[in-house]
Amino acid sequence: MKHLSILGSTGSIGTQTLEIVRQFPNEFKVVGLSANKNSDLLLKQIKEFKPKAVAIMDKSKVDDLLNFSSCQIYSGLEGLNKIVALQEADTVVNSLVGSIGIEPTYNAIKHKKNIALANKETLVAAGSIIMEESKKNDVKIMPIDSEHSAIFQCLNGENIKEVSKITITCSGGPFRNYTKEQLENATIQDALKHPTWNMGNKITIDSATLMNKGFEIIEAHWLYGIEYEKIKVVIHPQSIVHSLVEFLDKSVIAQLGLPDMKLPIQYALAYPKRFPTMQSSLDLAKIKTLDFKEPDFEMFPCLKYAYEAGMAGGTLPCVMNAANETAVYAFLDDKIRFLDIQKLIRKMMDEHEIIKNPTLKDILEADRKTKEKTKNIIEEKITVNS
Repeated sequence: MKHLSILGSTGSIGTQTLEIVRQFPNEFKVVGLSANKNSDLLLKQIKEFKPKAVAIMDKSKVDDLLNFSSCQIYSGLEGLNKIVALQEADTVVNSLVGSIGIEPTYNAIKHKKNIALANKETLVAAGSIIMEESKKNDVKIMPIDSEHSAIFQCLNGENIKEVSKITITCSGGPFRNYTKEQLENATIQDALKHPTWNMGNKITIDSATLMNKGFEIIEAHWLYGIEYEKIKVVIHPQSIVHSLVEFLDKSVIAQLGLPDMKLPIQYALAYPKRFPTMQSSLDLAKIKTLDFKEPDFEMFPCLKYAYEAGMAGGTLPCVMNAANETAVYAFLDDKIRFLDIQKLIRKMMDEHEIIKNPTLKDILEADRKTKEKTKNIIEEKITVNS
C-alpha cells in the first residue's frame, strides 16, 4: 500500500486522484491533504479519507476546519511543508497550481518522498535543483501530465542514448484556427473553451497561449535529460496520441489513449503496476482521423519563449513562468487582454539579468521580484487606461 500526501486535493487533479484512491482502497491510503481556500470540500475529504493532517493556504479558513475536524490542521506555505514531511507518507502528489509548488516539492524530496508531479512550475523554474536533489536522495519523480506520462511509457526499457527525437503533441487549444485579428479580441470565455481537456482555469489559459506546451518542453528536458534540439511539438487536435519517441533506427513508439487525466494519474500512482480502469477503451475505427501539423510560432510565440528560456537556463525560465503566472491571473480578472500575456512575458524576459547557477533562494527571489514587477506594470496600465 502507498501512503499519499496530496497537495491541491480540491482542484481538478486532486479530486481525480481521490477518485482513484476510492477505486483502489487496498492500494492507497491518504495521510495528508492540502487546499487553497475551499474549506467546505476539504472538510468532506477529511471526513471520508481520515488523513493524519491537512493544510489550507487561506489562514482565515482554519477555524472552519478546526470546528469540525479532529485531524491536525496547518496553514500557509509552512502548512504545505508540514504535509509533505509527514512520516507516514511515502509519496507526495503535487497538483498545486503555480510557483507555490516549488518549495514543497523540494522539501518532500529532502524528506525522501517519491513525487507524483502535476505542478509544472517545479521543473520549469527549478529543474536543475529538483533533479539534482532527487538523484541525491534516490527519489522517483513520476509525471502526471498526459504527455510526460506518454514519454515515460515509450521510454520504459529503452536506452535514452538511442533516442533521436521526442515529439510532444498539442491539441492547439481553443484558438488553433483563429486569425491574428481574432486573437486581438479573444475573451476570457473564448479562452476557457478548451476543445478536448477539462482542466482548471489557469492551465486552460496556458493551453490557449500554448505556454503550457512550452512548459512541457522544459519539463521533458529535465525529466529525461534530452537536449532541447531533440524536443519537438506537433499540433494534434484529437488528443489521442499523447507523445511519440523516435529512436536512432527511425522506429517511432507512441502512447495513445482517450483524453482523460485519470489515466496518467493512475499510472503515476500505481507504477510499476497497472491497475484495471472503468474508463472507456480507445476505438480507433470510431476516431477515423488523426491529424497532425506544425505549430505556428509567430501566432503563438510562447513556444519560442520557452525554447529560449530553457536553452539560456539559470533564472530565465523562472522569470518567464512568473511573468506568465501573473499575466494569466490578470487576464482571468479582466485586467488585461489576451495578447497582453505574451507581451508581458517578453518584456520581463528581456529585462532580466540571468543568474546562471541559481540556488533555490535565488529562484524564489526571482519569482517574487518578477511577479511584483509584472503586477506593477499591469496596475500602471489600468491607471493610464482609466
